Amino acid sequence: MGTVEQELLAAQNKAAALFDEVVARGLIKPGVYESELSQQIHALAKSNYGVKRHWHERIVRAGPNTLLDYSMKSPDRQIMADDTVFLDFGPVFDGWEADYARTYVVGNDPRKHQLVADLKSTFMKGKQLFRDTPTLTSGELYDYVFNLGLQAGWQFGADSAGHLVGHFPHEPDRETPSRLQINHGNTISLREPDAQGATRHWILEVHFVDRVNNFGGFVEELLTV
Repeated sequence: MGTVEQELLAAQNKAAALFDEVVARGLIKPGVYESELSQQIHALAKSNYGVKRHWHERIVRAGPNTLLDYSMKSPDRQIMADDTVFLDFGPVFDGWEADYARTYVVGNDPRKHQLVADLKSTFMKGKQLFRDTPTLTSGELYDYVFNLGLQAGWQFGADSAGHLVGHFPHEPDRETPSRLQINHGNTISLREPDAQGATRHWILEVHFVDRVNNFGGFVEELLTV
């Protein structure tokens, strides 16, 4: 048994390996329905990584569906030859939550490939801001990644840019759920400990969209480790 940080990072590394295997097997391809791809990834996670449960709904979105945030329902869509596709899975490995998302481009559209690059760079800048700013609040981080998107020519696609993660199930706030999210105006310090005095760990989410051309992308992973 390692430290909390080691266990969370190990879970994330397994999720990343799962996604790499999805790509290596060529599962993200035109003609496949989102639901079909989700089922394929679920089966792969169970057979190769021993995943028995996911702590949140498995999400595969393609084309215009990538404009929608997590809470929105979308019709099952067939992946097309020039789509962006994002995967958002929350597998539980040995009792520890991973929350991992990546965006892929089916085709050669340079604007869509730029989106993938901007998502990655924005995430890394957000993580660096957290490392460099001991007093950073949830609202300040949300505004930072929101504005980086605007500077790159994207809109931010969600009201939240992250949440807690931990040993399943992670700490809830049933009275004010948004307090434990990364969102505009939230004054909670990202380094505030939990009720037991333990370090909280956060996921950073970046969802950029182009509403004119009907596509978007999404990445998320550990902010605090």
